[in-house]
Amino acid sequence: MTHKKLNTILITISALSAFAITSPVFAAKGDQGVDWSVYQGTAGKFGYSSDKFVLSQIGGTYNGSYIDQTTYKTQVASAIAAGKEAHTYIWFQVGSSQTLAKAAMEHFLPNVQTPKGSIVALDYEAGASSDKEANTQAIITAMQMIKDAGYTPVLYSGASYMSIYINTSEIGAKFGTCLWVARYATNDVASTPNYTYFPSMDYVALWQFTSDYVAGGLDGSVALTGITDDGYTGTTTSSTGKTTVSTTTTTTAVSAGQTANNTSKSSIVAGDTVKVNLSAANWSTGQAIPSYIKGQSYKVLEVSGSKVLLSGVDSWISTANVEILLTTSTSSALSSSSSTGTYTVQSGDTLSAIAAKYGTTYQKLASLNGIGSPYLIIPGEKLKINSTAATSSAVYYTIKSGDTLSGIASKYGTTYLKLASLNSIKAPYVIYVGQTLRIK
Repeated sequence: MTHKKLNTILITISALSAFAITSPVFAAKGDQGVDWSVYQGTAGKFGYSSDKFVLSQIGGTYNGSYIDQTTYKTQVASAIAAGKEAHTYIWFQVGSSQTLAKAAMEHFLPNVQTPKGSIVALDYEAGASSDKEANTQAIITAMQMIKDAGYTPVLYSGASYMSIYINTSEIGAKFGTCLWVARYATNDVASTPNYTYFPSMDYVALWQFTSDYVAGGLDGSVALTGITDDGYTGTTTSSTGKTTVSTTTTTTAVSAGQTANNTSKSSIVAGDTVKVNLSAANWSTGQAIPSYIKGQSYKVLEVSGSKVLLSGVDSWISTANVEILLTTSTSSALSSSSSTGTYTVQSGDTLSAIAAKYGTTYQKLASLNGIGSPYLIIPGEKLKINSTAATSSAVYYTIKSGDTLSGIASKYGTTYLKLASLNSIKAPYVIYVGQTLRIK
């Protein structure tokens, strides 16, 4: 996971109408969406205009250690602002411990920012014990707490991991169709699911069919039921095509998203965060907008009439080609500069890789923990994490077998020298599988 629509409703309206469609339009079986973690930045990365939902990571538990992701609130707000149904997931590494499972829910559930009834998914894909039934009971403990708190409990993992470590039939019998299963056909870009590779198991509500939903990587999932409607009472679509979701309850993040959604583009000011529309073709200068820019979010540096200057790319774009995700008045309230937690060092970890995972630098991490050069860490050591939210234009990539620095650079429209400089990689530019690179 980053860690990761078959139905279209056509509505004929008068071209002169400026009012929203009042009849609710619901998501349904076959709808698609994405999931976000800190790697997708402050306001997320969007896949396709037809997507209907987003699952954002609130944080994770690592055998009793907790990391709260600073991007969670702003990602929920930006999903709502874009007219998507926002849901929540938690990295859930508790092994077979019901005590750790209960403590994790007590830590995270009070901070959920998606509406009551929405999905709260457990991402159980690491740390399982050899006792399948004990693992299952730990998961059930947490899912019951999610249900009791008024949310829809869902379990995420890979199809093979589930079959080895979890009694999914027991979970399905208790919670119904509640599994979110990952199984990929290929490593190629896949915008739609290939049902030849559907995980043949009971109780599947969501299928994560690719980790390469778009070029550059993004998890894509398809709903097998109407579960992504949970927590929502429908949507309305204006004559200009703007979509607004209606929630069962509100939160700070939901309210911020609705505020941004209702803000006129003529009111955009420096400091606001906007998404470059997936349909955008050209910069204000007439040059073509690269594909990797579309669907990404950027802060506005300057406004000139109906044009805005985007941070990080230093290019002017018409306000007709952007969508407001966060306003200055709401983003400051949602974004904290840092969130301190702890991380337990695992075998194979490096300080730089941990720092990249949490949007900081190895120098800051070393300073926070009193670690001097040569920055040695040992498995089992607990590190304080002062996780700074990633900038809206930040993009990360995890190296896979066969990757080269020049190949990755070409994929993202940059150069290997810029990548090397950004990630402090020296000649001969050696990279390794599992290493996380910051792309921009």
